[in-house]
Amino acid sequence: MAEVKIGVLGCSGRMGQAVLRAVAERQDAAIAGGVARSLIGQDVGEVAGLPRHGVVVTNDAEALFRASDAVIDFTLPQATGGYANLAASTGTAYVVGTTGLGEAEQAAVDEAARFVPVVQAANFSLGVNLLAALVREAARVLDEDFDIEIAEMHHRHKLDAPSGTALLLGRAAAAGRGVNLEDVSDRGRDGHTGERVPGHIGFAALRGGDVAGDHTVMFAGPEERIELTHKAGNRMIFARGAVKAALWAVGKDAGKYGMAQVLGLD
Repeated sequence: MAEVKIGVLGCSGRMGQAVLRAVAERQDAAIAGGVARSLIGQDVGEVAGLPRHGVVVTNDAEALFRASDAVIDFTLPQATGGYANLAASTGTAYVVGTTGLGEAEQAAVDEAARFVPVVQAANFSLGVNLLAALVREAARVLDEDFDIEIAEMHHRHKLDAPSGTALLLGRAAAAGRGVNLEDVSDRGRDGHTGERVPGHIGFAALRGGDVAGDHTVMFAGPEERIELTHKAGNRMIFARGAVKAALWAVGKDAGKYGMAQVLGLD
């Protein structure tokens, strides 16, 4: 079996290093290269605490796309639009794990999907995507007597809140109820807020330490409460899922895909 060449954007960051390790674990994939703003010229293996790979970190994103069958992006929202354009122009499968995208960046990702396969997910772990399916079903079965609250906690370095995964779970709950999340979302309660609005979905975001990611969806009803929880022990679960998505995407038709399709849950 030919090795799929996978490029890693932001390879010097925590998720980028995890993705390098996840690619190196597999026998059907190879590291095509890595792009970062620091550690330029250093071997990508050494960046990730691995043996030398003979491939060095550069700041040439276009060359990385051209050298890769698929490129994985866990960087910053302001960079993702440009990377999406490169994916489209080079015909390279593109896996997007960056969260907190603005309208312009998201539009660029959607436009790239007209030309290449794009897998975009707020969370790439198998467990979280199974959780989303369970949340959707629970929300469908339980009526508005059960209030939905979503609590998440991440490490102190995370930039966006609520997390992309919390929003993924919120959208799953809203879909189960047949409503738009934007119409029923409550975030950042403070002060005299008044009574909880029936049918709304609440969010709470906690930050601290080195927590990889904890998410709990609560269905609080009269005299009983159901809680569905996922706790990530290590960000390698996200990296392995992203690599799985990259391998799946190579050779697919142009279009926008999610992890539910990659994992056969859709």
